[in-house]
Amino acid sequence: MQHTLNPRKLLNSKWTSVSPTHKEKHFIVTSVEFDEQGRVIECLIEALMTQREVAINWRELKDPKMWKIGWQ
Repeated sequence: MQHTLNPRKLLNSKWTSVSPTHKEKHFIVTSVEFDEQGRVIECLIEALMTQREVAINWRELKDPKMWKIGWQ
């Protein structure tokens, strides 16, 4: 089952990686850019542990095999 996710509510949302790498388990969405039609063109997440920012396809956040909503 996929998470339902409103792109307008992505900014500052919190996520937990199901398969953490480099001790990066908890993330926060720090930037979301939209085009003129309101589609997401860029989404950045930041690892809390390392402050490393990564561009991500926001639709990947819907995959429960990869991400959980909130910090767990």
